[in-house]
Amino acid sequence: MTEKIQTPTPRDAFELLMAGNKRFVSGAAEHPNQDAARRTETAPAQQPFAVLFGCSDSRLAAEIIFDRGLGDLFVVRTAGHVAGTEVLGSLEFGVAVLHAPLVVVLGHDSCGAVAAACSALEDGQTPGGFVRDVVERVTPSVLAARAAGRENAEEILAEHIEHTVDLLLERSRVLAERVADGRLGVVGLSYRLADGSAQLVAARGLDAALS
Repeated sequence: MTEKIQTPTPRDAFELLMAGNKRFVSGAAEHPNQDAARRTETAPAQQPFAVLFGCSDSRLAAEIIFDRGLGDLFVVRTAGHVAGTEVLGSLEFGVAVLHAPLVVVLGHDSCGAVAAACSALEDGQTPGGFVRDVVERVTPSVLAARAAGRENAEEILAEHIEHTVDLLLERSRVLAERVADGRLGVVGLSYRLADGSAQLVAARGLDAALS
């Protein structure tokens, strides 16, 4: 099935994404835009309605959990959704060049990067190699959560997702300007592995629409 999507507003894009997640959770996935016709249609160019920046976890396949297909999502993934310059450049490409009206930061429970950062703070032992860099980039979120009295895993995860949302807007003028003038929304979602649901934990540029 090929689904026609007109150029959406940030709110439209968010609602479209969450409707797909609702279908996935209920077992009523429609698998739109995954047929030969869609493949042919998107071969010349892409026009995704959302940019998704998520954790690399193998259980976090964006097109599956949001019930989308070819050409719908521009996806960037790193362990613990840590954001370096390559990530920022990729997100800016999705927004400034491909004109996606929504950026989603997607974290999840039982995140290994968050757990490793918590462990490193408790026992002083950090992983070797470049994994250490990932853990060190997550650590400020854990420290901020604890400073605010947020100690359990769900609260720490929410802090890390929100921290990532704010970090993107602090470091990228391209994203921040579009949020300020209403062309872009940036949201943070927390995905639950057991039931497949994505819960909103942060929103920038969509506050009025989601209140």
